[in-house]
Amino acid sequence: MSAFQEITQAAREDERVEFSAEAKKKIEWIYTRYPNREAALLPVLRVAEKEFDGIGAAAIDCIAREMGLSPGYIYGVFTFYTHYKRAGEGKYVLQVCATLPCALRGCRDVVHHLEDKLGIKPGETTEDGKFTLKKVECLASCDTAPVVQINDDYHENLTLEDLDKLLESFE
Repeated sequence: MSAFQEITQAAREDERVEFSAEAKKKIEWIYTRYPNREAALLPVLRVAEKEFDGIGAAAIDCIAREMGLSPGYIYGVFTFYTHYKRAGEGKYVLQVCATLPCALRGCRDVVHHLEDKLGIKPGETTEDGKFTLKKVECLASCDTAPVVQINDDYHENLTLEDLDKLLESFE
């Protein structure tokens, strides 16, 4: 079974979710800023991310119903981007840039350090649900590598000592 088939099957099996009245009002405002509904998908995904504390199968199904687009289309766009919070991710999502400039400036050391410190591999979440570790493509901060994005905040020119202090601030 493909990843898309798993998502759509899960959406059928999950409890259906709906946007709140406040979220629907925000989405209606978003539609006024774009030439058509399809063009508004990225900001609508951001509304869904906040509304449902991450985007999973049921949220994708809800967005598709709201926007009149297919769940497959929503899924394809959603999975292209790494900056949206997925359902089941930790409170703090640590994205480590792994492109060549960051690799040359120590991102592998950062990833290995986080793996050891947190006891997880990229794509996994700590048992307490606090941290999710991801290796991602370009975070557009090549001149300040290595860089880790934690939720919406960038942490640049990181040393392993800086990283330890940063992690402690979240505990």
